[in-house]
Amino acid sequence: MSANIETLIFPTPLDESAGLPLRIQLRERLLSAIGSGILKPGDRLPTMRALSVHLRIDLNTVQRAYAELERLGTVETYRARGSFVSNAPPTPDPAERRAAAENLAAATIAQSHARGLDPADIINAMQTILHATEAIRPGKG
Repeated sequence: MSANIETLIFPTPLDESAGLPLRIQLRERLLSAIGSGILKPGDRLPTMRALSVHLRIDLNTVQRAYAELERLGTVETYRARGSFVSNAPPTPDPAERRAAAENLAAATIAQSHARGLDPADIINAMQTILHATEAIRPGKG
């Protein structure tokens, strides 16, 4: 893991005008870093305070995002040690998986509309990225 992981995960600031709460943007950016392999199982996340300072957002916002990641089973937090990427990704039951996929799709569509983008372009971009990254995902080829 990089000594300056905050810059690696957050090369650009969160967008306060995006119409999406900063806590959700932060959560999604961390999920993306985990899903893409930038952050691997067992990696330590930046401290909440360091991330708050780096992103120039309220510490409570970071705490709430980390708490959501912990509830999802993606992150484990240990008192006085910090927060770490979970070793095993959570395996939701089929109903939870479907609901999570629908929620993510709805959020993505809402973001695309808020930014003036065509959701079909987002779907095409997602398919392109999925095919390009499938071979490098942990546990794959």
